[in-house]
Amino acid sequence: MKLMRQAGKLRSLVPQPVRERMYEWHPGRARRWRRFPGLERVDPSGRVVLTFDDGPDPDATPAVLDALDLLGARATFFILGTQLAAHAEFGHEIVRRGHEIGLHGHEHVRHDRTDGDVSRADLSRGLAAIEDTLGIRCRLFRPPYGKMSPASAEVCASIGLTVVYWSAWGLDWENVSAQRIAEVTSAQVDDGGIILLHDSARYGRRASAVPTAEAIPLIAGRASRAGLSLVSLGEVVSGGAATPA
Repeated sequence: MKLMRQAGKLRSLVPQPVRERMYEWHPGRARRWRRFPGLERVDPSGRVVLTFDDGPDPDATPAVLDALDLLGARATFFILGTQLAAHAEFGHEIVRRGHEIGLHGHEHVRHDRTDGDVSRADLSRGLAAIEDTLGIRCRLFRPPYGKMSPASAEVCASIGLTVVYWSAWGLDWENVSAQRIAEVTSAQVDDGGIILLHDSARYGRRASAVPTAEAIPLIAGRASRAGLSLVSLGEVVSGGAATPA
């Protein structure tokens, strides 16, 4: 944990434009994802999967839900057990409005730097929190930072959790505007892509995730002009959706 905090402080000294280029370059990501395969894309069908991580959070989850309602769009929310425990009403609201729930863990654990027992316990606690609070048995898991471990991969395989990565993101953990989030996302989006965004700023470098909510109609507009609609993962991948417990 101390090393992670030190690394974070060092990264904060790097100018934001340079950090953005480093995120895009990141040669280790492809290697890690080959070792622990998961969904990075879906079959092209004129649709793009929209996902949100780190919530539910009163800061921006309601605004994200309202933006999606105005578009008539559905999304997949990868939620944290700790956040659900603190803000259960927003977890229920996500479900009530017809969106899909996936697991992001109980805490925001970087699995490649934790003990195997910690990884197993984190997934188990997160799944239990979702099942106990929302009555849903998750079928989807997105690891924080997109980083798996042998232990977390073992848990996913043993209980039938599908690992979900992404093909596009909005850099919205950084302190960037809605316009910038939309620009970065739209430049990467294509048919069958999976978009990573965040409805909480808790694990980012910004004070609020509201700019992400404000970016949603901009992203949707650009996708529409390209002939693409925004959907949840369960709308395009059979067997992936969460089910009643």
